[in-house]
Amino acid sequence: MRALTQWLAGGRGLAATRVAVAAVLAWLIVLPLVGATDSTMFTMTLMFTSVAVAINWNLTGGFTGYVDFGHAVWFGLGAYVTAILMSLQANSLGIGWPPVPAIVVGAVVAGALAGLIGRATMRLRGPYFSIAMLGTFVAVREIVRTWGGLTGGGVGLTLPPYLNRQLFYYVELVLVVGLVALTWWLRRTRFGAALVAIREDELGAQMRGISTTRLKVAVFSFAGASTGLFGGLWAYQNTFVDPDIAFTEVRTIDAIMGTLLGGLGTVAGPVVGSVVLYWLREVLWANLLDYHLVAQGVLLIMVVLLMPRGIVGAFDRRGVSARRLWRFRRRQADDQPEKVTAP
Repeated sequence: MRALTQWLAGGRGLAATRVAVAAVLAWLIVLPLVGATDSTMFTMTLMFTSVAVAINWNLTGGFTGYVDFGHAVWFGLGAYVTAILMSLQANSLGIGWPPVPAIVVGAVVAGALAGLIGRATMRLRGPYFSIAMLGTFVAVREIVRTWGGLTGGGVGLTLPPYLNRQLFYYVELVLVVGLVALTWWLRRTRFGAALVAIREDELGAQMRGISTTRLKVAVFSFAGASTGLFGGLWAYQNTFVDPDIAFTEVRTIDAIMGTLLGGLGTVAGPVVGSVVLYWLREVLWANLLDYHLVAQGVLLIMVVLLMPRGIVGAFDRRGVSARRLWRFRRRQADDQPEKVTAP
């Protein structure tokens, strides 16, 4: 096992990895050109969306160590803002927004709200942040459900149909590749090193002059905007949104599981884990019907217990154990001195 790890981490292993990545990317580029059906391209774009959501979750959960249980709220916000702006195209007035600016505005709104909420919630430590974000997710979903005049309430909104699956496929592929490249570059900058310092010892990072709150909020806002962007793309592709499909807990669970399965805190981990998880569900869990969530829970427990560093994390020293991260963040929260007010 040690020899395999050294080979994968060494020169030959790095070269083989790069060749494999180039081959996969080339296959993805030519796939629509060799007779792939619309159904296949639709399935692949859904997989790209799952990968993107997991990458964005990893920016907060893996790089800074703040485990977000409500990350899907930004996806739902991006989807609903896009749907609200575009749904008017379907009526006789024809005053709805075109898709590109509607999707961009949805991403901006999601990122802005992520920044505002992050300034409050990211002052919390350990499980308190996770619970606060879960509460944010539930609250926003119920607001969307009850604000029927704008959001359509439980009935939802219908968008104009989109028929060019091939163009949509390439747009999402380019965006996912760009997001992976950006994450790879970020991990090698001083900004990325500061995020990891926050994960390892936030108090120590503060003492060394790192503006931890500003960095946390910045990466949290970017992750929210990027997730909202893919939420808008998903809404346009799906042509229909309602609170139950736009704001679903399963999307956050998938992001967490994909990241843990691939490797928490690594660049390739969310990609590998999300792809494996997506096709595992398509091949095996389709026959489990209502029990697929049970299977997800069992798989999550097995990953945390048996493979806490994930597939990629086993060969990448920059990965972090999920168990160690949770214990460390909880200990940090417990070690914080309580503020005593003067009488």
